[in-house]
Amino acid sequence: MLTRALRRDPGRLSTLAADQAVDQRDALGALISLHDLHLAPLGRLGDTVWLQHDPDVVRLKRELEADFLAHLHGLRDPSVDAHDAVDAMRRIATRDLVPEAYEWLADEADLVELREFLAIEGGPDGGFDDLVAICQVGLSGVPKLVLGTNYWDEMGRGDAEAVHTELHRQLTQALDLPTLPLDDLPVEALERTALNGLLATNRALQPEMIGALGLLELQAGPRCRRVLTALRRLGAPAGAFPFYEEHASADPRHGKDWLERGVRRYVDAAPELGDRVVQGARWRSDVNRRLFAAMHQRFARASSCVV
Repeated sequence: MLTRALRRDPGRLSTLAADQAVDQRDALGALISLHDLHLAPLGRLGDTVWLQHDPDVVRLKRELEADFLAHLHGLRDPSVDAHDAVDAMRRIATRDLVPEAYEWLADEADLVELREFLAIEGGPDGGFDDLVAICQVGLSGVPKLVLGTNYWDEMGRGDAEAVHTELHRQLTQALDLPTLPLDDLPVEALERTALNGLLATNRALQPEMIGALGLLELQAGPRCRRVLTALRRLGAPAGAFPFYEEHASADPRHGKDWLERGVRRYVDAAPELGDRVVQGARWRSDVNRRLFAAMHQRFARASSCVV
């Protein structure tokens, strides 16, 4: 498989342009490996980082992304009028605000299921700080200020112990969350990761990225509150709470600011980009809907089979 070839011998990246992915999982895994050349820590990449702009690597990335974009366009999210981008994003967010998987988590999951669920969820989406940082590039005025303020909150407002990635590390340690390899993740989780990488590594998709990240902020608050309900019900250790407590309280404010001051000012300055901002929110909504439907089926069905 293409993904395994990339993992087994990263030095072959520049010779793989003619290889074919055997299925969607293989294609997504390969695409994530290519996005890692742009986004992963340098220490993890080693010398392969120098292949980031190799012509054959770029060609392979473009081919895989073209297929992925066709897949995103084919998901056919129910139509939402994009005449007012802010209103359209708000309605997209409201439609799937709390998926069934989170209700099951809050009310029924046991500790083992909670740990696996959170390992897949990523809290609620790993690497958000880097995504916001990248999304700011080239912006100006109030939209840049809004994203910059959001990023400063991600950085704990200057307090190293309050940085969100540090809070997530504490959560992971407190619950002993497993690290799941790509092969053990549902394909829908790979779609979400690939969407993040697609948006973060293509400047042309900045409007879509603004919409996708904004939707995450709009929906994260109530979902995090369901996680907190599960943590309390199961008597989780104290270190498991601060990450989700922070997001449950801060993300509703972030979402409102992202929409009313970020998206509105951005679209007012460039009305032709409004449809694209909403398209990014649709993509995020589509991928989320598929992921959490798959997770509900995976976990709730397994629970119902226990005698």
